[in-house]
Amino acid sequence: MEISELKNSVLDHIETADERLLKLMKALAESYENNGNAGNNLSEKQYEILEERRLRHIAGESKSLTWKQVKQNARNAKK
Repeated sequence: MEISELKNSVLDHIETADERLLKLMKALAESYENNGNAGNNLSEKQYEILEERRLRHIAGESKSLTWKQVKQNARNAKK
């Protein structure tokens, strides 16, 4: 389905929508606008820190754990 067809289909639904559907569509649109750049919620400095850590990890200069180890550590911490 092309974008124009999709837009027309959504507009058709809007024309016959009840209040509940309109509220849901509004919430969806607002959520999309607020999170449209999902993953872009970090500052430039935070990206720099992550990149430094990633490079240290690749070079073997930092300690890393498997997911299994992380879960076990979390379980042990609860005790």
